[in-house]
Amino acid sequence: MVFRFGVFTFDDRSMILVRGDREVALEPQPARALALLVARAGDVVAREELRAHLWGGDTHVDFDRGLAYCIGQLRSALGDSAENPRFVQTLPRRGFRFIAPVHANGAASAERDPLAPARPAAAAPHSIPDPAIANGAAVEKRVTAPAVPGWIAAAAMAGVALVVGAAGALMMARDRPPAPPASVQRPIVAVAAFENETGDPAYARAAGSISDAVVERLTAIGPSRIGVNGHAPILRRPRDARDWRAVSHDTGAAFLVSGQLQTRNGQPSLLMQLIRLDDGTHVWVQRIARPAGDRLDALDADAAAEIDAAVRRVVLK
Repeated sequence: MVFRFGVFTFDDRSMILVRGDREVALEPQPARALALLVARAGDVVAREELRAHLWGGDTHVDFDRGLAYCIGQLRSALGDSAENPRFVQTLPRRGFRFIAPVHANGAASAERDPLAPARPAAAAPHSIPDPAIANGAAVEKRVTAPAVPGWIAAAAMAGVALVVGAAGALMMARDRPPAPPASVQRPIVAVAAFENETGDPAYARAAGSISDAVVERLTAIGPSRIGVNGHAPILRRPRDARDWRAVSHDTGAAFLVSGQLQTRNGQPSLLMQLIRLDDGTHVWVQRIARPAGDRLDALDADAAAEIDAAVRRVVLK
């Protein structure tokens, strides 16, 4: 099925997303999430339904973090945002809804690739056959031409092949987005699971939701500018068992975001760090405090905004 919404076209069989006439890079899991959401456009797709659709019942993953990463990548591909959505709306603790108008076609687009060879035209039903062919006689035409030396013919053929190859390469290059220079590489930021160091189990879920919000916020910067890794197994280890060299090796990241929910003077507070992984240096540290008894409802959004600003300032400078 081919779905059209806004300036986008999405084929749920090839899992290809196109904006205008350009293909948009989209990883397999975000593409599968998009397929389910557009097929159910206007309806709420429950988180558990997305989990079953993306991972099945036999796969054990950190579902909350994986889903946050998946939806964040999808929003980035669509140029969408969680705060002011045009396509994917989040319904807290319920699920997600595709809110843009969607038009579906039963078959993939029949437009032919301009680089594909033309199909031969079918013979007209009432055309008059060649009498010689109709009578079963073989028709052979002989054209006598002056003999051409072999080396001249070979050179001519090589020249034609070179011209055709160059023309084909130019046409393919025209239809591809320009590749970035080899010296320009996007930085990768790893986001560790934030830890609850308050001693109160009631804060465990709040700590987990903060790291999910950070992954989603950083992913929204755009995959062409930054890579975000929030699901590697090493990122779920406690910080005293997590070596920064191993994090760099396992994730390919240049920076690590980590945080600890703590208690200071009877008040909950969140300590956040941005660590450069080539030498283990803390390049940014910030603490957010909350009054005693605060339910920390807005702490994940505040923390994500602070870390987003730090990453833009330090990593993307």
